[in-house]
Amino acid sequence: MDFNMKKLASDAGIFFTRAVQFTEEKFGQAEKTELDAHFENLLTRADSTKNWTEKILRQTEVLLQPNPSARVEEFLYEKLDRKVPSRVTNGELLAQYMAEAASELGPTTPYGKTLIKVAEAEKRLGAAERDFIHTASINFLTPLRNFLEGDWKTISKERRLLQNRRLDLDACKARLKKAKAAEAKATCEGDTVPDFQETRPRNYILSASASALWNDEVDKAEQELRVAQTEFDRQAEVTRLLLEGISSTHVNHLRCLHEFVESQTTYYAQCYRHMLDLQKQLGSSQGAIFPGTFVGTTEPASPPLSSTSPTTAAATMPVGPSAAGLAPPGEAALRLEEVTPPASGTRKARVLYDYEAADSSELALLADELITVYSLPGMDPDWLIGERGNKKGKVPVTYLELLS
Repeated sequence: MDFNMKKLASDAGIFFTRAVQFTEEKFGQAEKTELDAHFENLLTRADSTKNWTEKILRQTEVLLQPNPSARVEEFLYEKLDRKVPSRVTNGELLAQYMAEAASELGPTTPYGKTLIKVAEAEKRLGAAERDFIHTASINFLTPLRNFLEGDWKTISKERRLLQNRRLDLDACKARLKKAKAAEAKATCEGDTVPDFQETRPRNYILSASASALWNDEVDKAEQELRVAQTEFDRQAEVTRLLLEGISSTHVNHLRCLHEFVESQTTYYAQCYRHMLDLQKQLGSSQGAIFPGTFVGTTEPASPPLSSTSPTTAAATMPVGPSAAGLAPPGEAALRLEEVTPPASGTRKARVLYDYEAADSSELALLADELITVYSLPGMDPDWLIGERGNKKGKVPVTYLELLS
């Protein structure tokens, strides 16, 4: 193998000079060329962008795939440039187990029928999760990863080159400074008039020769400094342009973030709709399975899947029924003091939202408190009787989460 020994020796000399300059700077024995404040701000913003992009990328991957082993497997497939195999989501796996359980325990039994219904809902949830992961990976994770593996690597390479150019420049400045100091010293010694009666007048000749040599060394050092300064300025401009491009990166990441939020909103809206449909199915069958006991709740209509407005959550918030809906028409008003809890059918419920009682027949509610609820024959299914201590009153079911 043919080695270019001159180039190898030159590269080794440059590396050694940079190492000496870097070490002397660290110990405060050499001067360092400082970058301007604007350039330093660009460097700080670029580093912050890189660090936070890495953290957001990693945490989003955890959100989309909580299993660390699965994430490592997907990472290896990507590095090997191979297609990641299709993976069953947790919801789809749960749906499969429920369907198999229903088949074995009896699909015509009440428990088997319910298992089948829940399995179908879980399967739809799993499919929605799969679509969300796919969309988020393409629209959000891929642009972040492209920045780290593409643009940032280019910026890092140019920054390292700028650092080397700066070390070369400062080494040339130090060399020129030493050469000028040596030249001045030699000049002072050469200015002394020699005494030719001395046995060794050659000292004067040697001093004059040294002064000429140091003069040549100064000229050479000045030439090297001009070249180093030109290369440093050129590299600083290239690096500055790349760092200013971080603003475009922020704009691109902002667009990707909006797309991620939109896909997440669609995913949760689909989940909400599927669970409402399942709850309605289970509520309609509960009365047939357990006649005379607690009646299932009635849920509000689900929001449209395409809704991405910030008011989606507010639009889906249940609204308390009017006082006119407390009892069927023609039925006498319920007298709370005569109401006694049934022997069976009472349940615990957690309050989802604050509710202000419209009159004395209703019970005011506070979010997250626990109350006892039960239903009475002939009551409007949108309402229950709630008890908290020695207080009781009507409460809307849409404000409750039934616990037991």
